[in-house]
Amino acid sequence: MKIIRLSRIVCFMVFSFCVDEVLAQRERDEFPTLKNFKGLQFKSSDSTIYMNFRFRMQNRLGASTIDGDNLGIREFDARVRRLRMRVDGYLYSPKFSYTIQLAFTRGDQDFDDTGVANIVRDAVVFYNFTPNFYIAFGLNKLPGNRQRVNSSGQLQFADRSIVNAAMNIDRDFGIKAYYKNKIGETAVYHLKGAITTGEGRVANNTDKGLAYTGRAELLPLGAFTDDGDYSEGDLMRERTPKVSFGGGYSKNVGTTRSGGQIGYYLYEPVTLQTYFADAIFKYNGWAYQFEYIKRTVDKAITYNEAGESAYAFNGQGINQQISYLFKSNYELAGRYSWLEPGASIGDYQQETEVIELGATKYLHQHRIKFQLNVNYQTKQGVFALDGKGNRWGGVFQVELGI
Repeated sequence: MKIIRLSRIVCFMVFSFCVDEVLAQRERDEFPTLKNFKGLQFKSSDSTIYMNFRFRMQNRLGASTIDGDNLGIREFDARVRRLRMRVDGYLYSPKFSYTIQLAFTRGDQDFDDTGVANIVRDAVVFYNFTPNFYIAFGLNKLPGNRQRVNSSGQLQFADRSIVNAAMNIDRDFGIKAYYKNKIGETAVYHLKGAITTGEGRVANNTDKGLAYTGRAELLPLGAFTDDGDYSEGDLMRERTPKVSFGGGYSKNVGTTRSGGQIGYYLYEPVTLQTYFADAIFKYNGWAYQFEYIKRTVDKAITYNEAGESAYAFNGQGINQQISYLFKSNYELAGRYSWLEPGASIGDYQQETEVIELGATKYLHQHRIKFQLNVNYQTKQGVFALDGKGNRWGGVFQVELGI
């Protein structure tokens, strides 16, 4: 009996180790989390069921002005920006795992564009063929631009950039594949691809058009500590320089939404093509990241029978961020974003620039933090200080999660 019990204990320990490795590998590629945060865990006595519960919320207070010569408050922003519940786990085998994520705030549900409260953000199953190769089936993020794939819980500013807001490809339902390996002793590369419906989270049915997405990454100096290439700011204070270069392409055929998988509805189907290139560098508390996105569309402006118009964004943009983390876990960061719409939608969109400064106090890395951001947005000329439509803004945000 003792031998049988001992063998069970050994099997259980080996099984648990495999589970942690598989789930950690999947999270590194999809929604990177720091290894010290594992939420509330449940495992059945026979080890055939494992569940990891987590939550996070972002409470914010912000305000903004309008017109460079009028500093009166234009609007306030006091709300729970995000409140999410997430469950990760496996059933019967650690190779067969899943992620479920739900959102409970209006700003997190795509409601304003669709009129539908989409509480489901992720509902996806994974199968790991090897530690370096797995596939996913269901609804989750596409392998698009780095800042969008990066979890909103890993950001050093309260929101992503205007470039990401205009041209990211977000989430979609379909099948995805992920593979990584080494080149020589140090360098690492990642390959990611997806074939999806192109309809995004809201779809009740799908048309014949699909979306095709691919992304590749190269880390010539080796992997980041705790997978920091998908976490903003150098919270790990890399002891040696680390850099990751990424790029990709997505084509969404016959979409009826202004942003492909996201946005308001158009009057006719269009085909969007999105190109993205990005890089991130970290060393000894310093972090720098760069992102370029370009989008083309075969028919930018659509019309209904009454002559009303709806447009799909096309154009290009650049986002850059630089930061330094002090040993006291205070961080100072700066960001510059530039967004240029295509000539075909010049009557609907203006060239926009945003300069932003941020100060963050990390109490428990990205899981518990206080953020203060101040920004200036201009729609006329480079750094114009008196153009109509320009505005100042600021936001204070507290993030708490497990």
